[in-house]
Amino acid sequence: MLAPRSYTREDVVELQCHGSDICLQQVLHICLEAGARLAEPGEFTLRAFLNGRLDLAQAENVAQLISAKSVVAAETALAGIQGGLSSLVRSLRMQCIEMLAEIEARLDFDDEMPPLDTNLLISRINEMTQRVQQALETANRGQLLQSGLQVAIIGRPNVGKSSLLNAWSKSEKAIVTQIAGTTRDIVEAGIVVQGIPVTLLDTAGIRETNDFVESIGVQRSEAAALGADMIIMVINAAEGWKPEDHRIYEWLKQNQKVSETPLAPIILVLNKIDCTPSGSIQLPHIIEDSFNRKVLTCAVKGMGIQDLESAFLELAGLENISSGGRQWAVNQRQAEQLLRTGESLDRLKSSMHQDLPIDFWTIDLREAALALGQIGGEDISEEVLSNIFGKFCIGK
Repeated sequence: MLAPRSYTREDVVELQCHGSDICLQQVLHICLEAGARLAEPGEFTLRAFLNGRLDLAQAENVAQLISAKSVVAAETALAGIQGGLSSLVRSLRMQCIEMLAEIEARLDFDDEMPPLDTNLLISRINEMTQRVQQALETANRGQLLQSGLQVAIIGRPNVGKSSLLNAWSKSEKAIVTQIAGTTRDIVEAGIVVQGIPVTLLDTAGIRETNDFVESIGVQRSEAAALGADMIIMVINAAEGWKPEDHRIYEWLKQNQKVSETPLAPIILVLNKIDCTPSGSIQLPHIIEDSFNRKVLTCAVKGMGIQDLESAFLELAGLENISSGGRQWAVNQRQAEQLLRTGESLDRLKSSMHQDLPIDFWTIDLREAALALGQIGGEDISEEVLSNIFGKFCIGK
């Protein structure tokens, strides 16, 4: 492929080989002997950025496309590659530069120009601030699509934690028996909910035990609960609220008091609901009101899983997140620069309301334009570039 009609806008030779590792290794060995070298992580995309094929925001979405864990994550990254965020940033930056030029012209030629229409300027700044805020609102969605959520399923032994994991993940990841203490280590299952990757953690039953191996599993269960984004506490509806359940509940509340960060939302699942005569269970009001949501399930029959998923979506704030369509989202670096832009625009409005000299206005406009330029890669430092492209896999 001849420049500039290639990914990097450079002359590119592409070799197509048979797919076996032996063939590929031999061809690679011959190329290296002939003077080629292995590409650095992200080097092709870096060259595409340096040669103007992509801006930095688009290049970052290439990495997110490669690491996407769901179809929605891939579509979101593709929307970014196609320039959804980039076009917004270019538009906002151009508006900053135009206003900056208009204001600076009056510093030198104030007598020869009509007075500034401050009301019009404030209206334009308010519109820009709103667009910045709308972009920032995609940050949470972008983070969730990339990192996902962890959900710890806890409870005393034999309440149906493993059955719940199997039912929700539609798999047989966890071994299910009538023997208490079957699960002794954390069993993971990955699911996708509204396009968000979710890792379910089936934990060992929490109880006092003299079994050394089981006690290690209990410790890991407690650690998983404290590190999870959400907790599902399972009890046996047929047996009701037992002292062992209360000890786990008290342990959760105690950790909530001593923790510097708030404990994750907790869903109480009343499992084996098919074994109760009335199909429900009465809990002490102080207990029932302490959980964020209560869901009735029969995991072995798949009953209540949809209700559990709905409760999860609501508590995770995902009920309004679209599971389809190509909608770009900003990452942490881009969000930081957008925050910087918004703060600069807020300071600009404050300077205008306080009737400060227009010299002060130009300082904030320059800051906003600089922050927006950083998103697309204008005047970006080599350290930032190394940090971004170093996260790519080899050769991308």
